[in-house]
Amino acid sequence: MFDLIIRDANLPDGRTGIDIAIRNGRIEAVERKIEAETGSEISALGRLVTPPFVDPHFHMDATLSLGLPRMNISGTLLEGIALWGELRPTLTKEALVERAMRYCDLAVSQGLLFIRSHVDTSDPRLVTAEALIEVREQVKPYIDLQLVAFPQDGYYRAEGGVASLNRALDMGVDIVGGIPHFERTMEEGAASVEALCRIAADRGLPVDMHCDETDDPMSRHIETLAAQTIRFGLQGRVAGSHLTSMHSMDNYYVSKLIPLMAEAEINVIPNPLINIMLQGRHDAYPKRRGLTRVRELMAAGLNVSFGHDCVMDPWYSMGSGDMLEVGHMAIHVAQMSGMEDKRKIFDALTINSAKTMGLENYGTEKGRNADFVILQARDALEALRLKPVRLAVIRRGKIIARSLPRTSEMNLPGRSQTIDFGDAMYQTPLRDAARAILE
Repeated sequence: MFDLIIRDANLPDGRTGIDIAIRNGRIEAVERKIEAETGSEISALGRLVTPPFVDPHFHMDATLSLGLPRMNISGTLLEGIALWGELRPTLTKEALVERAMRYCDLAVSQGLLFIRSHVDTSDPRLVTAEALIEVREQVKPYIDLQLVAFPQDGYYRAEGGVASLNRALDMGVDIVGGIPHFERTMEEGAASVEALCRIAADRGLPVDMHCDETDDPMSRHIETLAAQTIRFGLQGRVAGSHLTSMHSMDNYYVSKLIPLMAEAEINVIPNPLINIMLQGRHDAYPKRRGLTRVRELMAAGLNVSFGHDCVMDPWYSMGSGDMLEVGHMAIHVAQMSGMEDKRKIFDALTINSAKTMGLENYGTEKGRNADFVILQARDALEALRLKPVRLAVIRRGKIIARSLPRTSEMNLPGRSQTIDFGDAMYQTPLRDAARAILE
């Protein structure tokens, strides 16, 4: 007897009319018309059932701090960093935990159950690390939260930065971070990459560096990161986040760089919302898009995943915790509008990001964890277009969040009706499928 069967599900890989049987928090069967006794059933009725969304790049210590101590008037990356520098000495563990927990509640409602957050280690008090380690434990039953030791002011540039990062790792932070382009010189940036990769190799930890988040085509720390990854045997365990300088680099140089990155099995994490907001600020017209070369990196076989990065903080005054919003923007700015392009974008929000984070038992195959999101959409392409309601969020076979379907009550001349948001946009109406899920 199964604990739960989700019936008539559409899966991201294109399969339709699939039943998913769950027992003891695991997927026991994925096939058509499962005939078995069950304790409970959910009728998806042709809606998309996907593994939960994954955000491999976020700053939970800064989230929801917009306006503290003041607004970012210029909207630039550098003013955001300066603002965070003003706020950081006033941070308390209690305030950090409170804001992070509020964001985690929002994340669950959006079907976002896996997050990698960078933790600023530049303040020797390390209240950020202390707070987010506590949050990691509190949300463990419903969110997998990974923490990156991130020297925001520079590993070498910040006073005591080397010692603070090592102390954060000793406290239990999971991943080694860096920001080589923010060191004082290119040489110190390259030296920081080598030192941080050595630490990761010695400690047996992954690496995730903010790398070349600039419009300067001569910022080439990703080359050093790839080389040091190979040197220290870290292939597949290293992520380069942002990589915005690549959009300004010479094409011949990039033709040499991308194969090196592929050899090192670098995980690439662009952040479409924040990248196009902050980059190109010094340009007149034409303005550069500010996003790395997503299509070319995917074509070379690199694992590309997308991060949300910021929500209502000194760098980004918008954001909703919705990874489909991230993917929606990526389609536009990367000009990946084809059918296969969009499928790749959806994968970058789910299975690619799960690979970046090294998640185990993620997906919709038999034996994987029974973690799902049921969306008010028919398939992955519709989900990216509509950014629909998450009708149900399931963790280990248990529903942990529900939302009412989006509908509109229409009172038009000569007729009145209720319009389901999703059905109104489909070529073939699916009746009241979304409402049935909640019954």
